Amino acid sequence: MDKRLINYNTKGRDQNTELAFLKSALTFQNPFNTTEQVLEWVQERNRQVHVNIERIPFDKMRNWSLDEKKEKLLHSSGSFFSIEGINVKTNWGLVPDWDQPIINQPEIGFLGIITKEVSGILYFLLQAKIEPGNVNNVQLSPTLQATKSNYTKVHKGKAPAYLEYFTNRTRSVVLLDQLQSEQGARFLKKRNRNIIIKINEEIEILDDFCWLTLGQIKDLMRFDNVVNMDTRTVVSGISFGNHSDETVNFFNLINDGVSGVGAQFLASDLNSEVSLYSFDEIIHWFTDLKVKYDLNIKSIPLNAVRDWLIEDNCIRHVDNKFFSVIGVHVEISSREVTNWDQPLVAPVQEGICAFIVKEIDGILHFLVQAKLESGNFDILEMAPTLQCLTGSYHNENSLQTLPYLDYVLNASSEEIIFDTLQSEEGGRFYREQNRNMVLLVGKNFSQEVPENYIWMTLNQLKIFIKFNNYLNIQARSLISAISYN
Repeated sequence: MDKRLINYNTKGRDQNTELAFLKSALTFQNPFNTTEQVLEWVQERNRQVHVNIERIPFDKMRNWSLDEKKEKLLHSSGSFFSIEGINVKTNWGLVPDWDQPIINQPEIGFLGIITKEVSGILYFLLQAKIEPGNVNNVQLSPTLQATKSNYTKVHKGKAPAYLEYFTNRTRSVVLLDQLQSEQGARFLKKRNRNIIIKINEEIEILDDFCWLTLGQIKDLMRFDNVVNMDTRTVVSGISFGNHSDETVNFFNLINDGVSGVGAQFLASDLNSEVSLYSFDEIIHWFTDLKVKYDLNIKSIPLNAVRDWLIEDNCIRHVDNKFFSVIGVHVEISSREVTNWDQPLVAPVQEGICAFIVKEIDGILHFLVQAKLESGNFDILEMAPTLQCLTGSYHNENSLQTLPYLDYVLNASSEEIIFDTLQSEEGGRFYREQNRNMVLLVGKNFSQEVPENYIWMTLNQLKIFIKFNNYLNIQARSLISAISYN
């Protein structure tokens, strides 16, 4: 990889942050690392790094154990995370009461990206990182991806690279700083700090890191399992600002690199004047649903979780549905600690997450779902049109009860404009990938929707991302992949 990028001096420049993000999103040619070179580099890192992930019984996991009464699966330090049981009661949906295991990780971690401006273009420093649960080992992660237990060195290993740029704020300028949720069906009220900083000083670029434009990062999301979930959630929070209809039209006229559906998405991202519903109307819709529906969570011992079995080598549902909890021994030569044991959550099957998009009043609108999940911080979050995290949707009952499932599964090739497999977070999930789709439907698709659905522009979605616990991680993952080329 070409390291010359760090030799450029951008001192004294003070461009508007939103414009800098936008220019980077529209830049697909990188004189330092082409997209093809990055793909080759990822494969080379895969060949060079020793990785061994072995499933082991719970009683063989070092520093992890089920307590004597089998009430929790936890680390000996009391840090990192634990697997616990919860009882869920709600008036949402068809199942009012159930038990399940869940990941309890109350600490807030860092998901941080360093940026640097070169010749007027903002570049993002990404890391070729291996997580134990990754489908394909190496994926492109943020510059810094660390739990509090990691960066405070509870594991007694090295500190993560570039941590000092995020903890010593005199060395950087903060461009984005948000608390964002993780998978509500698997984590109990889990959040991470999503942060993007800009530096001016020269820094050493380590072997596992490279500079990319935002346009390249989005381009790489067209490939299966290249850009990891943590990078996707950080990138999703980037806003290009709010602009008038007249300004957006002028921008499209003068920018030769934007055309077709890319121009339509960019207009939906930038235009703050045209939308089916106002911001206040969307707030009212969402608040009304939060008041209407209840989510009551009670902590219970793992051994009391109904319909789940605790076995020597896994915790699983009696019907082998949803997910299981397994133990693994990990060896990764490029990590701060090169070998350790831990639990991981393993899916039963691949799932599907999809946004249906339709042009309304000349602007693309996304069909957004308000969705309740057991670990949600505040009852509901905004989710994609369709979100099924296991293959259990392949049955007649799901086709009848899940809105838009049949439509998405039978979409025509002309309607599908994005369709890839994207991994969930490999530090907690074992080889979990879900089909991510965006469908652009025609004028005959009904504008009328169920009560927990609403049409929103991309600009409106970006506004809600700025605030905590509005858009769930599946929605943010899909939004991050929206490209304008």
